[in-house]
Amino acid sequence: MNHIDIPLQAQQQAAEAERAATRWLAAFEAALGAMDPATAIAGLLHGDCHWRDILAFTWDLSAAEGRQAVAQGLGARQATTGARGFHLPSGRKPPRHVRRVGRDCIEAIFEFRTAVGRGAGVVRLAPEAGRDGGPLKAWHLATTLEELDGHAERIGANRPTGAAYSRNFGGANWDDVRRKAQAYDDRDPTVLVIGGAQAGLSIAARLNQLGVDTLVVETWPRIGDSWRKRYHSLALHNSIHINHLPYMDFPPTWPRYIPKDMLGLWFEFYAQAMEINCWTDTEFVGGAWDEAAECWTARLKQGGGKERILRPRHLVFANGVSSYPMIPDLPGLDDFKGEIIHSEGFDSGAGWTGKRALILGTGSSANDIALDLHSHGVLTTMIQRGSTTVVSIDPSARLNEAIWDEGPPLEDCDLIVASATPALVVEAYKQVAQRMLELDKDMIAGLQGIGFKFDIGEDETGHQMKYFRRGGGYNLDAGSSALMIKGELGLLHYDRIERFAPEGARLHDGTTVPADLIVLATGYFPQKELVRRALGEAIADRIGPVWGIGPDGELNNMFRRTPQPGLWFIAGGLAQCRINSKYLALQIKATELGLLGPLEAGARP
Repeated sequence: MNHIDIPLQAQQQAAEAERAATRWLAAFEAALGAMDPATAIAGLLHGDCHWRDILAFTWDLSAAEGRQAVAQGLGARQATTGARGFHLPSGRKPPRHVRRVGRDCIEAIFEFRTAVGRGAGVVRLAPEAGRDGGPLKAWHLATTLEELDGHAERIGANRPTGAAYSRNFGGANWDDVRRKAQAYDDRDPTVLVIGGAQAGLSIAARLNQLGVDTLVVETWPRIGDSWRKRYHSLALHNSIHINHLPYMDFPPTWPRYIPKDMLGLWFEFYAQAMEINCWTDTEFVGGAWDEAAECWTARLKQGGGKERILRPRHLVFANGVSSYPMIPDLPGLDDFKGEIIHSEGFDSGAGWTGKRALILGTGSSANDIALDLHSHGVLTTMIQRGSTTVVSIDPSARLNEAIWDEGPPLEDCDLIVASATPALVVEAYKQVAQRMLELDKDMIAGLQGIGFKFDIGEDETGHQMKYFRRGGGYNLDAGSSALMIKGELGLLHYDRIERFAPEGARLHDGTTVPADLIVLATGYFPQKELVRRALGEAIADRIGPVWGIGPDGELNNMFRRTPQPGLWFIAGGLAQCRINSKYLALQIKATELGLLGPLEAGARP
């Protein structure tokens, strides 16, 4: 094969993929319109087909598995969904041959219409097993609602005219308009967002573009302080190109792994540039749901002790996966004469040079803090309680960025990521985790050689499913493992400790590991604890867990309606917030338009 044949072959494969996707979409639309849609649709699907729907057919984040379940789910909802006009759009990734979750297939992004708006989706086609050359059928289908009719995002050609203040001589200019909008002297916000980091800014930016009046409240004095005030050496552990916020990419000059202070600066700038109404130095104290008025009574405490009452229709908790620092009740800890700091309050090891530190925990924060202390000449020992998944940041953790590494458009990469069903997510992480084991085998062997307790997740899905299930239990390794293996960082198993003592940790053999500082990298209470303290026991019990994997495989109460009307949650990394803020904002807008009602009792497993 010469160099001329290669692009020709690629062109032929692309044309073949486009023809196959076009044929399948036409057949799918015809099947949806058939007298017996479920039967007709079933003929287009693999026996083990997966369907992921985000709002388009179900007004929820949902999934189905198996030919009959998928066909029946689509067929039963088509009468109200009115899905039609399936086509391959221009300007998006074209149909192409790819390998996904261990299967070779044709992957195509498509668009369509529903009774209420515009949708998009992903289909993956392949012959059924043992039938090479047979008809291509869908083994994976995803359908998402992207836009509500008459309420397109105010971006691009649909951007605001600015007529309210452009060349408005003698009247209010842009700054005047912004100051009045943020004061809320004459109205209540429709949505009150609690938390001004990536989750809160993402959902507020999305709601702004849908014309939903939104206020963000942040307890810190400045937007971005929730990152600025974290430990001195912190930087993101994933690459910049997956972390853009909605509508605005990071500058191309920025480093791959963004330092915390750069990120805080960007958040502050982003809030101003996206015209997000923010009240800083403002704490959400609590709220109560007014059933008759269908709104919240929200109590806020501002700097100087001033209180403010607002009555928003929606509360969005956007303050992280967890809530309050968890301080364990450890035998003898109160007797320790040195300083005790929870990892949340740790800044830098600069003031501890020549001292001795114990870090309780072996997750990412514990390891980053250990590196910081070690770099400042602190004799540091890490205390391991349970086993930990350890993954190198590069190359292993970067495997989870594979879809985004395929290149722009970012919107298409996000759609492909969002399209995965919970079952496919688990299977994909199992495969990736095996590759991580190969890449990190020397590091893992070295850790196990010094007695470090290592695992790859309860079902061999690695660190990412640990994050979704419990929000921790892993270390994205930035170099601490090598120091531990060489003995430059100490390792102590918690079960060797009898109790803590004034001088440090007293072991069962009678010896003491001395310390001047103990850092508790012991995690946080779950988000439900924040709800309980802010909204009361009844609402906390009504909604149940927040974060963690629910019976349907989705994150509990995240990015979707909860059993409490007007209460929503968004959390996660920057990419996760960017992707899911779109769908959360659409649900809030649909609720305001009367298109979406409260979650019915027992609507989810």
